[in-house]
Amino acid sequence: MTDFLLNGSPVSASAEHEHLLAALRNELGVISPKDGCAPSGQCGCCTVLIDGKARVACQVPMTKVEGTEITTVEGLEPAESEAMAAAFAAHGALQCGFCTPGIVMRTKAMLDKAAKKGSDLTRDDASRLLGAHLCRCTGYVKILDAVETLAAGETPVAMQPKGVGSRGIKYEAQPLTLGSRPFIDDMYPDGLLHGVFHLSDHARADIVAINTSAAEAVPGVERVFTAADVPGELRCGLIHKDWPIFIPVGGRTSYLGDVLALVVADSAATARQAAALVEVTYDVLAPMVDPVANVASDEDAVWGLDGNVLSTSVYQRGATAEALAASDHVVTETFQTQRIEHAFVEPESTLALPVPAGQPLPLTGEPGPVADFDRLLVFTGGQGIWDDRNDIARVLDLDPSVVVTELVSNGGAFGGKEDMSNQAQTALASWLLKRPVRCTLTREESLLIHAKRHPIKMAYEAGCDADGKLTALRVRMIGDSGPYASVGMKVLERAAGHASGPYVVPNIDVEAIAARSNNSVCGAFRGFGANQAQFAMEGVMDRLAENVGISGWEMRNRNVISPGVVWGPGQIMDDGCLGAQACLDAVKPAYDQAVADGKAVGVGLGLKNSGLGNGFKEIAKAVVRFNDNGRVEVRHCWTEMGQGIHTVAQQVATEELGIPADRIDVIVDSTRELGAGQTTGSRGTLMGAGSVADACAKALADGCQVGIDYEGEYRVDWTNSLSDGLENPIIHSTFGYAAQLVVIDPETGDIDHVVAAHDVGRAVNPLLCEGQIEGAVHMGLGYALTEGFPCDPDGRPTNATLRSLDIIRPKDMPPVSVILVESAEPNSPYGIKGVGEIGLVPTAGAVAAARRAAGNDWPNELPMVNESNRERASAWAGAVPGTE
Repeated sequence: MTDFLLNGSPVSASAEHEHLLAALRNELGVISPKDGCAPSGQCGCCTVLIDGKARVACQVPMTKVEGTEITTVEGLEPAESEAMAAAFAAHGALQCGFCTPGIVMRTKAMLDKAAKKGSDLTRDDASRLLGAHLCRCTGYVKILDAVETLAAGETPVAMQPKGVGSRGIKYEAQPLTLGSRPFIDDMYPDGLLHGVFHLSDHARADIVAINTSAAEAVPGVERVFTAADVPGELRCGLIHKDWPIFIPVGGRTSYLGDVLALVVADSAATARQAAALVEVTYDVLAPMVDPVANVASDEDAVWGLDGNVLSTSVYQRGATAEALAASDHVVTETFQTQRIEHAFVEPESTLALPVPAGQPLPLTGEPGPVADFDRLLVFTGGQGIWDDRNDIARVLDLDPSVVVTELVSNGGAFGGKEDMSNQAQTALASWLLKRPVRCTLTREESLLIHAKRHPIKMAYEAGCDADGKLTALRVRMIGDSGPYASVGMKVLERAAGHASGPYVVPNIDVEAIAARSNNSVCGAFRGFGANQAQFAMEGVMDRLAENVGISGWEMRNRNVISPGVVWGPGQIMDDGCLGAQACLDAVKPAYDQAVADGKAVGVGLGLKNSGLGNGFKEIAKAVVRFNDNGRVEVRHCWTEMGQGIHTVAQQVATEELGIPADRIDVIVDSTRELGAGQTTGSRGTLMGAGSVADACAKALADGCQVGIDYEGEYRVDWTNSLSDGLENPIIHSTFGYAAQLVVIDPETGDIDHVVAAHDVGRAVNPLLCEGQIEGAVHMGLGYALTEGFPCDPDGRPTNATLRSLDIIRPKDMPPVSVILVESAEPNSPYGIKGVGEIGLVPTAGAVAAARRAAGNDWPNELPMVNESNRERASAWAGAVPGTE
């Protein structure tokens, strides 16, 4: 045993734990230190104080713990924890909250050290000392604001939000800051078992045999599950049911994230030890990792699926070839974007519990309804808990009513938790064992399994007249979607639809192919295809501007969309598009000033749809209920993943009902059918606000009676698909717009600052909206400059840790000035357009133009600086199909 002081009290813990973090969480029940990457120590989420010094607990062996004094957030003095919570909440310094307790402990260490030295803690010092911490949500701007406030000895008042448009703290801000609101990996029901995967060793190989006997012989192992144990269907998927939850004997692996077995044991450590003992006999095949070559190949890259073209999206207007031939200036360029990892700080985790007939559901809130049949409760952090439910039921061969999926707000997602990761396998184990089972992925497993941002190769040919007015655009794209569909066809469809950016192009010809390969699966990621297309479109806009002899800002000013014009696939734009010009105008003073100051400057402009569109019928419901204790429940159907959908629901109810925010309880209700589809595409804010407002209106019309469920609805069912063949389709109901300005100091080559003007239609909560934009700029700068997730010739990702992703750390994050533009969307509740998706669409283009102005060559490949994170050139050697 190892003896030490924990938050002032003597404790003993087993010396057998791999590290201090495991002892704290698994034996001592301390949940504020979070496990984001153990044992690599690269995210900072598990930071604690050891004898007053900040240390990442997953890097501290138990041999170093004996006799020490360890402090976690739970051990802070009440006044200190209240000050921390108030400062972080008031400044909007948290979003998903998973990383926040670790940052709080680092902040305490910084403040204590400065006080002991009698010196001030400066913002620059804090940004340097926070380098051990990864926050994927905030961009660090508001975190440093909070630290500055605490360093000055100030305690800001954390104000509850009022109605729509008011600034106020995030829902659950205090418990998230202090680490007391549990994530799934913090939940420990009685009798809990732990599951660990055995993943494939090869990206493409036939499975000859799976021998689980050595794993089953390990003491503490309950059972090893394989495809042979699946009672229902083997494949799942959001759009196509093509993703196997296990690869069976006689099947074939298609990427390195394929699951061959799940070992369930009495501890995660035992399960992990046993999982390594599963013996698999392979017949290894050559992986097909070149998407261009795969499209032309007659050999199938993926087991059980015909052909290597997942989808093709096509549209054209006008006479593009003739218009290009008649243009005064023509630019022809091929652009290559990279695969990107989401790097949400909470690895995927699922907990499944059997619920016998006659027992209420043990939900995280009040107990749920009783049924006269056995059920399975699955706690999931996915972005579409109803999709999770339906696929789990299919795998288990159960009626969907038997499976209840309850959302536990997750630690970041950005699109990467749309697909199921371990939900189906965990549910299978729990259902068959009749025991609670939790499976939490390691960071390395997470990197292998979940879908990434698509790398896309894009051939652009763009023309303009002598005055810089666009005349024509021809685009051919191919994206590597990996083996399984996920939402790859929709990402390439969205890239195609957004190929022309927010500009008027009278003649356009676009084709986009999603290709299958044995590289990492690709799917949804913030921006959803628009980021890639906008990098290319902004690139040709700036090259044309140079040829014409006008500034990048002026080139955009002469071509920006306006009400009544025909955009991209043929949609006639409404008054909502006035925001594009408004954003461009908003950055003009800063643009002119930077030029006058002799700085290198680049501007990017972008648009991104909100909602799914493309003919999809979108329906969202919400329930408002008045309880006899004076509190009001707002129940909705969206995943809270840091973006603030709970706060939106709270503020809409406050706006419509005239009651204070602190009387409102927000719940994701999975016990009734309130919605379908994913929390994606900025649709949560848009449709959530509409459905909650409708529920409130019904409550008010009925006198807000106690105990009645008032159900409201918001629907978008008037859009058209590209494939409908209409001359002027309504592809999307709503668009957001953004202009971003990147200013570089030409002497150092460093980014001096960023100005981000975003038309959000209506900022429901300006404080949280600013935080979304700051976080998106941080992510966009990483996308432009350093980040990537390439695969080698064997289909194996070359990055296996968070550090190797080269995400921008706090000290390297430039100042960001946010300008909120509110140009209302005529057809949406409160004029809302959303901000999550548009956030980084213009960033890479702006960085490229600024680097050009600083004396660099025009970039046509991302990332611009860290070449080791670019796509492997030999995997994209061929020409984009359609340009040969």
